[in-house]
Amino acid sequence: QVQVVESGGGLVQPGGSLRLSCPASVSSFSSYHMGWPRQAPGKQRELVASIFSTGTTNYADSVKCRFTISRDNAKKSVFLQMNSLKPEDTAVYYCRATRTIPLAYEYWGQGIQVTVSS
Repeated sequence: QVQVVESGGGLVQPGGSLRLSCPASVSSFSSYHMGWPRQAPGKQRELVASIFSTGTTNYADSVKCRFTISRDNAKKSVFLQMNSLKPEDTAVYYCRATRTIPLAYEYWGQGIQVTVSS
């Protein structure tokens, strides 16, 4: 069974911080690219951060310098540290695992709500 489960979301005031965690029970975790897409009602899905199997990271311009993605291959987990949160960060955040070699696989978590409001 493949399991991808996000945790650490919730309600936070503007300027606050949250840390999302995502263990992924896939075989060969170190070979997967990991990402954090988010979905707000009425808006397009946005990939806010990703980290490749090599450790290289990418960020959306909207979260650059505020969010940090990291991974722990020994724990088969990926993390998203979110600082200086803004109301526009409110969304459902998903954890996604993607592998393309030797075959293509993609797994999604169920999503977790992050609400930034005063």
